[in-house]
Amino acid sequence: MIAALDLQAAIVAALAADLNLAALVGDRIHDGAPRAMEFPAVTFGEAWQSDWSSDNEPGGDVRLTLHVWSRAIGKREAWTIIGHLMRRLHDAPLVLEDSALVLVRVAFAEVRLDPDGQTEHGVVRVAALIEN
Repeated sequence: MIAALDLQAAIVAALAADLNLAALVGDRIHDGAPRAMEFPAVTFGEAWQSDWSSDNEPGGDVRLTLHVWSRAIGKREAWTIIGHLMRRLHDAPLVLEDSALVLVRVAFAEVRLDPDGQTEHGVVRVAALIEN
């Protein structure tokens, strides 16, 4: 399995197990935005992987972006969801199916008003080092 997909599956499992996050977004954690998305929601966005192999072990430097979508007035709901994502994922002991997680960090988070003028858009960037 590609390390980025293995990491994404582990993140989905970790987020689905968070009852406090589920109280906010329910089961609305999507791999890409659905056509008729309900709010608030979390979607997976941009992802990339580069080589992080050593002489003895193949590995990957994986970066994933999570997007948070809120239609609540103000940024509070989006930041609250991002806070749950950060607490759940930063240095998390994620279990990957086909790889070994070396470390995972939340590298960046922000909230901004989407160009539609009514949706708060949060961005969370996750960085991980993975050995295959």
